[in-house]
Amino acid sequence: MPTKVSAKHHPHDDAPDTADAFRKLAKLPPGQQRDTLREQVVEAWLPMAERLAGRFRSRGESYEDLRQVAALGLVKAVDRYDPELGNAFESYAVPTITGEIKRHFRDHMWTLHVPRRVQDLRNRVRFATQDLSQTISGRRPTVAEIAEHANMSEEDVLVGLEALESFTALSLDAELPGSEDGYSLSDALGSPDPALDTVVDRESVKPRLAALPERERAILYMRFFGDMTQSRIAEQLGISQMHVSRLISRCCTRMRDQIMHEAA
Repeated sequence: MPTKVSAKHHPHDDAPDTADAFRKLAKLPPGQQRDTLREQVVEAWLPMAERLAGRFRSRGESYEDLRQVAALGLVKAVDRYDPELGNAFESYAVPTITGEIKRHFRDHMWTLHVPRRVQDLRNRVRFATQDLSQTISGRRPTVAEIAEHANMSEEDVLVGLEALESFTALSLDAELPGSEDGYSLSDALGSPDPALDTVVDRESVKPRLAALPERERAILYMRFFGDMTQSRIAEQLGISQMHVSRLISRCCTRMRDQIMHEAA
């Protein structure tokens, strides 16, 4: 006959009376009988696990997912609980289940990956701020006060305070505060400036231009900076237009090859 798990409730909570079931569970060898009793114990404690999950419903995670996480924490508590230590199961299960839920938020609910150290700093700052808010009225605790209360450096407090505002990411389509014309974050983003490529090209060409013979340098200047035609350049220098064309082509080819060779 399978062992019955009593559904008797304690006076002040929803914890079922499973003390006898846990004592028997600890003595049973692995097998079907132990698995059945273990399932009965877990099922008896599920209402309490779901109640604990309900405390976190307003933090952006679905209740069904929270119930699953709480159930996982309950299973871990049942498997690790030792009745021989003399402590009531609920005193062990509640922090285990709550810790599993908090770990879920810490590891899975951040929009961006944040180092665990920063997440821990965030939690310490949050708890310290909550404690200090009960004794300080009319203002927020200072960085120094939080650091002293939480036994942290002020630098770590600043990191934790910044992380408090970084749990979720703001949509690029979100309207900026104080905007009355629908101006959003995406409107404030910059775009690649094509002039940057021109700057790179010019800086690459400068030393090569300086190394050219004076006449060739003058021809390139008149053609590309003075916007003069080849015929006007030829007329000014007293040479043929064909000669000007060959000089321009030869200079440009030589500089391009030298710059590409350096880049490689």
